[in-house]
Amino acid sequence: MFERLLADLARALDAEALPYMVIGGQAVLLYGEPRLTRDVDLTLGRSPEALDAVLRVADAVGLRPLVDPAPFVAETLVLPCDQPSTGLRVNFVFSFSEYERHAIGRTRIVSLGGADVHFTSVEDLIVQKVVAGRPRDLDDVRNVLIHQPDADVEYVRDWLRAFGEALAADLLDTFTRLLRDARA
Repeated sequence: MFERLLADLARALDAEALPYMVIGGQAVLLYGEPRLTRDVDLTLGRSPEALDAVLRVADAVGLRPLVDPAPFVAETLVLPCDQPSTGLRVNFVFSFSEYERHAIGRTRIVSLGGADVHFTSVEDLIVQKVVAGRPRDLDDVRNVLIHQPDADVEYVRDWLRAFGEALAADLLDTFTRLLRDARA
């Protein structure tokens, strides 16, 4: 079910020339252990001005916005949709930060259902999950680190240092603890 949805999304996003990367639980499934997830989270390398193109993508794959798109996206930078035929949810996240542009440039391309699907890199997944900082996200980081021992931890540390300064948070300590736990 997810494989077909991801392939359809990849084709539709490519047709609209929208840069993207699959993040969240679907990326954790690629790099770690299987876990339950009922949605697809996509970071788009575009600002909310690309909303019309994203709505065309949603329509092409049978997605229905769950909100009034324009005001919701203007306020939250997220367009939540569902696919009534499957009950799956897709969250389009509009992002145009330096980090997101960089991360989209480092995606891992995975062939699914005859389409090339762009997944966030393992390192960027770790950065995203540590910054989010919810207990489930930190469990995901530990899990991914166990399964991906060759992840570039210096890359992760560099970005966490930058985010930590910007957010006034000690993200490096959190990551160091998770890395230690994963290697134990």
